[in-house]
Amino acid sequence: MPHSILTLITFLPVAGAALLLFMRKASVGAIRNIALGVSLAALLFSIPLFSKFDVSTAGMQFEHSASWIPSLGIQYHVGIDGISLFLVLLTTVLTPIAILSSWNSIEKRVREYYVFMLVLETGMIGVFVALDLFLFYVFWEVMLVPMVFLIGVWGGQRRIYAAVKFFLYTMVGSVLMLVAIIALYFLNGATTFDFPAILANLQSGNLVLNPTQQYWLFLAFFFAFAIKVPLFPLHTWLPDAHVEAPTAGSVILAGVLLKMGTYGIVRFCLPMFPEATRELTPLISLLAVVGIVYGALVAMVQTDIKKLVAYSSVSHLGFVVLGIFALNAQGLQGAMYQMLNHGISTGALFLLVGMIYDRRHTRLIDEFGGLAGPLPVFSTIFMIVTFSSIGLPMLNGFVGEFLILLGAFDTNKTFAIIATSGVILSAVYMLWMYQRVIFGEVTNPKNKKLADLDFREKLVLLPLVVLIFWMGIYSESFLRKMDTSVNQVLHHFRSSAVVLKN
Repeated sequence: MPHSILTLITFLPVAGAALLLFMRKASVGAIRNIALGVSLAALLFSIPLFSKFDVSTAGMQFEHSASWIPSLGIQYHVGIDGISLFLVLLTTVLTPIAILSSWNSIEKRVREYYVFMLVLETGMIGVFVALDLFLFYVFWEVMLVPMVFLIGVWGGQRRIYAAVKFFLYTMVGSVLMLVAIIALYFLNGATTFDFPAILANLQSGNLVLNPTQQYWLFLAFFFAFAIKVPLFPLHTWLPDAHVEAPTAGSVILAGVLLKMGTYGIVRFCLPMFPEATRELTPLISLLAVVGIVYGALVAMVQTDIKKLVAYSSVSHLGFVVLGIFALNAQGLQGAMYQMLNHGISTGALFLLVGMIYDRRHTRLIDEFGGLAGPLPVFSTIFMIVTFSSIGLPMLNGFVGEFLILLGAFDTNKTFAIIATSGVILSAVYMLWMYQRVIFGEVTNPKNKKLADLDFREKLVLLPLVVLIFWMGIYSESFLRKMDTSVNQVLHHFRSSAVVLKN
């Protein structure tokens, strides 16, 4: 594999976006085909990352480094390990699915829409592969801009409110993270922003952060990541953004963007600030557990299917944070796996909600009922995805939740027991929603002649259904590639704490 493969995958989408901007006379069909073709090319180039990944290597793979701003020690440095590998693949899988799902629903400013979708893909991949802190921050900000426009231009009735709220929340966290990055740069001698170099200095004792420094740096990084997760009580932007975003925006938001927060916690907070992590773990775990229960209870009373799925994300991401701060291999591996599971299952749920919205132009649960009759294929896939979301054994959601609870029981039994109630509540609100939408008699005459899924819609959902079963039955093919990197993160976390105490 060439060392520049990550650069190619990262910047191919934005190159496609630039091509679309220059093709001023292209037809709508040509624009759609180019956008889909570019996203599929990025997916094609990313597949060898999985097949050629060396499970025995603890460090970064497919690394590529070049000097960018040498006077400040800023590099273009990219690479992946077992943690970022699957998040890159999740991005390249969901983007063409999201683009294909928008085929008929986006009718205004089509060129601009697909330009923003492709720029967004570059920003998301860049966040997961960047190994220079300054480069990471650049990609973090690049990702923000197209998402704001996707919500604000192509969203629902309250799209401007939702877009501004999303922008303000994210920007506040981003500014704090930038301050922490600059502070870390000067504490390290103002020589480099390179994350592996800074981490190596922490491991060797060349850079020592006292408890106060660790505490404030951790909080600055964590606040930015917690907003993106979103962790209770910083979650209030999420339901508005999800409900007002177009279907593809909701798929990408739930599938990938929320994972940037949990990824950042694992990549940066745990290994660099171990003492602050240990000190704040009880509080963060408490917030995660509250988010699990709160998100489930609020989801239970929703009348809008899309808002119900949005609040379920607050609950599910609470599980991920709880697994991370179990600070053991089972919890952390379960958290990483659940990040992927949530992206696939919730992404599929938003696609299904979008498909029924295209037919009825409503998402209210009371407007439906008895859809199993006119929409048998839709109802079957909806059932599979619902079972996946609630963690039915043999489907993907079960493996992640089981590992998280296993890790949590090992560190705090009380939190683990309370979190287990979230699994039960998840089954309650998802199955109750499914019953009211799918079963019973068709009481609304508008539902009697609805068309079932067409070929394009089946094609959109098929890869996600395959992944749901694959990850549930043969989870070892994923967990094996994560194992070494997860243990490496925990090693850095523990060894940094030892160096600090010495």
